[in-house]
Amino acid sequence: MTVKLAIIYYSTYGTNHQMAQTAADAAREAGAEVRVLKVAETAPQAVIDTQDAWKAQQERSAEVPTATPDDMEWADAYLFSAPTRFGSPASQVRSFIDTLGGLWGAGKLANKGFSAMTSAQNPNGGQETTLQALYVTAQHWGSIIVAPGYTDPAIFASGGNPYGASVTAGGQPLNEEDKATIRHQARRLVEITAKLIA
Repeated sequence: MTVKLAIIYYSTYGTNHQMAQTAADAAREAGAEVRVLKVAETAPQAVIDTQDAWKAQQERSAEVPTATPDDMEWADAYLFSAPTRFGSPASQVRSFIDTLGGLWGAGKLANKGFSAMTSAQNPNGGQETTLQALYVTAQHWGSIIVAPGYTDPAIFASGGNPYGASVTAGGQPLNEEDKATIRHQARRLVEITAKLIA
């Protein structure tokens, strides 16, 4: 059976968008059917318009579909990518998660693979707690957490985070070490989910 993977991200300036695209390429190479989806923006447009980089990212991702509960029901696995805000996922991601109560109550999110990625402005900016917060949510859903752990040398080369790819974001493109970790995490999620749905 083909794994159906929903990669759901929020990206203010573009880092998590890049991460989602890198993961999608690797997951498709691993045989998955992939939907790359952004969560809805909740910040006022007037605020976005005051920041050129934020507005530019909004324009770059205009054609990316917005995630819906239907996408969550469709998928066999989820890969969330969210920037860190004060040690937690960005509020836009939490707002999307808050729309999923009906699916959760009906058991529609259970027994599906779940993994997460993040970024922050500095290495100690709450990246691990952001990933753990997303995994706590997945545990409430009954999803099966598929963290990368230390299952590939790429994890060590990119900083050694066993919970998920975590990028120090300064507006630059992803480096090769980070891309390798993201690719490994996406492939692992597809591989483990394939066993769950077999």
